[in-house]
Amino acid sequence: MENILTEVEKYVVHYLNEKLDPKFVYHNLAHTQRVVEKINELTEEESGITDDEKRQLLIAAWFHDTGFTETIDGHEEESAKIAKDFLKQHNVADAEIDGIAEIIRATEMTYEPKTKLEGIIRDADSAHISSKNYEDYASLLRKEWELTLNKNLTKDEWLMSNIEFLTNHTFNSDIAASKWEKRKGKNLANLLQSYNKIKIDTNKLKHKKAELQFKKEKLDLPDRGVETMFRVALRNHITLSDIADTKANILLSVNAIIISVALSNLLPKLDNPSNDYLIYPTLIFMFFTVICIVLSVLATRPNVTKGQFTKEDVANKKVNLLFFGNFHQMKLNEFEWAMEEMMKDKDYLYGSLTKDLYFLGLVLNRKYNLLRVTYNVFVIGIVISVLAFGISFWLSESVIN
Repeated sequence: MENILTEVEKYVVHYLNEKLDPKFVYHNLAHTQRVVEKINELTEEESGITDDEKRQLLIAAWFHDTGFTETIDGHEEESAKIAKDFLKQHNVADAEIDGIAEIIRATEMTYEPKTKLEGIIRDADSAHISSKNYEDYASLLRKEWELTLNKNLTKDEWLMSNIEFLTNHTFNSDIAASKWEKRKGKNLANLLQSYNKIKIDTNKLKHKKAELQFKKEKLDLPDRGVETMFRVALRNHITLSDIADTKANILLSVNAIIISVALSNLLPKLDNPSNDYLIYPTLIFMFFTVICIVLSVLATRPNVTKGQFTKEDVANKKVNLLFFGNFHQMKLNEFEWAMEEMMKDKDYLYGSLTKDLYFLGLVLNRKYNLLRVTYNVFVIGIVISVLAFGISFWLSESVIN
């Protein structure tokens, strides 16, 4: 009989490892071992518990969730049957077997404990509510419900069910209450804090959605496809404008370097009468270089308008408030008023976006036309300059000979 606890532990460990569905991520061997540990903890300090009663409690703790291998509803009764079969095979007295079975049945959630032993196993079975790792254990139970019962709760529903459980729960033994009640209160406070935070965040989100919906209905905005079209088109135009400016800057830098080199190395040599043949090629070379620089500057030079508008312009929808050149000299309150007026009128708002897109296109057309001319002038100038220098060298050699 002294070895019965060892045999029970070996049997239950093997039984649960072999037969328990992996979906039971909470009611598994680890939970059973925690309950056994808590039984030992309580019985060591609880007065009036005999060795036989402690043995019955520990055997009941090992078997109390084995019934999950057969069923979820009524698993306590199945656990009692499994325990009875095992204990009979090991010649345990019938009276003790019946006592252990009653202790196992006491773990049913709605059961009211009638004896000290039943109260102790109930306290040990729910000891996780007083653990520092309560949230981790609760998360495992929530996942188990999802996997085995297809019971999916929202976060606020899950928190409320935990709050209700901890609020209504009472420990059955004085020793459990003295050891674990304080920590249970802290866990309950944390749950209430998390629940209130979710409610506040949810209300803020609902308010924000309602506000956005109101604004959308007020403006009668078009669907997402139209908004995406405007956003993509405007971004593409701005990207193309950046590319044009980059190309113009490259040409400007290249030609500036050419002029610098020419001024420092080529022009000083023209003072020598023997280099007269280089005058015309150099002038041709400098002429095309200067033209390229001028065209590059024109391609990147911004055009700024007067930057003012009147209330009549806004009323008649004549001013595009999305372009800075139309408002940069206006006062802030006047601009804010105009923007509010535009946002109240869907046609004015999307008409302004359309105009902005159109005028960006005109600017791009001007830039790319100037760039095309600049590149043509640059290429032609290089070719003509090289030919001019070649012809001049040939003529100078002919004169010498």
